[in-house]
Amino acid sequence: MQLKRVVITGLGALTPIGSNLNAYWDGLKNGRSGAAPITYFDTEKFKTKFACELKGYNALDYFGRKEARKLDRFTQYALISSDEAILDAKLDLEQVDKFRVGVVWGAGIGGLETFQDEVIGFAKGDGTPRFNPFFIPKMIADIAPGNISIKHGFMGPNYTTVSACASSANALIDALNYIRLGHCDVVVTGGSEAAVTIAGMGGFNAMHALSTRNESPETASRPFDATRDGFVLGEGAGALILEEYEHAKNRGAKIYAEVIGGGLSSDAYHMTAPHPDGIGVVRVMQNCLNNAGLQPEDVDAINTHGTSTPLGDVAELKAISQVFGDHAPKMNINSTKSMTGHLLGAAGAIEAIASILAMEHNVVPPTINHSVVDEEIDPDLNLTLNHAQEREVNVAMSNTFGFGGHNACLVFRKIS
Repeated sequence: MQLKRVVITGLGALTPIGSNLNAYWDGLKNGRSGAAPITYFDTEKFKTKFACELKGYNALDYFGRKEARKLDRFTQYALISSDEAILDAKLDLEQVDKFRVGVVWGAGIGGLETFQDEVIGFAKGDGTPRFNPFFIPKMIADIAPGNISIKHGFMGPNYTTVSACASSANALIDALNYIRLGHCDVVVTGGSEAAVTIAGMGGFNAMHALSTRNESPETASRPFDATRDGFVLGEGAGALILEEYEHAKNRGAKIYAEVIGGGLSSDAYHMTAPHPDGIGVVRVMQNCLNNAGLQPEDVDAINTHGTSTPLGDVAELKAISQVFGDHAPKMNINSTKSMTGHLLGAAGAIEAIASILAMEHNVVPPTINHSVVDEEIDPDLNLTLNHAQEREVNVAMSNTFGFGGHNACLVFRKIS
């Protein structure tokens, strides 16, 4: 069976450094930090008092008051970004075969704020279980793609992938395979997360996973820097329209890039820590290259998982050096989490978009906030430090890893 080619025809982004696709790219190329003191709740008793929140977000700018009350923020973000991507793709919703349009979405946590608020409300009451009737349908992780399909009438495959921070990268790989195998013509895919909440911040602080650089939030996310002390929690969504190549060509769609491969692996090592030698990361990149039919020297740029954690950054770069060998110093390697923070289940989607835009513009966004060299990191690697770099990018890779040892890798190529 000959696999069908899969291309990207639409993009949408709602991020801490830009509330739409163009604003997101502007923030990326200019090295803008999205970190700032938290405004959603009182952080006086929290070890970390900052995050990468969406700036100036108001649900009523996008939804009616009644509708907004029925939707957790992670679903709101999904609807906003997917609407932008559908519009960007110029999909004719009257002409497309909606039985062959799927929605595969990633969310690592789902409606955390809804769950938190309902349980806190119950605890403050008299013990009578008075829960909002929308509690369960607002909270469940699969409700975001459900709402996207209901809004547009898409009747193909519809579900959520959950693999912690790899969730939306898993969603993209599933979407790729549905189209490759001929089951769909179009898949709306991506991911969303809204975990900047009391429970989210408290939980990650308890794990000692977050940076506590409260005196300088904008510099706290510093992947590859020797003084990094944890990740910065972010929120938002990224959406991509994946489409079968002939279907896109026949309707005259703009094509951003081709999705040529995806790889998966497991660390099988620890609930939260990576294997120190990056064994699972080596395998996921090798699997991705094999799936795409590429050699290591074909890759021009890698957007790393690069969370700004002491263990994770070193393990990933060791793995890159092992997989790419002498070619590793010739690539641009970066971490856009230095700007957006870590969007958990949405990370894979917004970072895939960053890779695609790097190819479109031949500009690799920077890894910002780097000042102190880490002696455990190979000094020959080009980590795209502090400033964007112009270069020809024909093939770009994006790595995403999640608690539980979930590893996902995607590779994109300029259309030819």
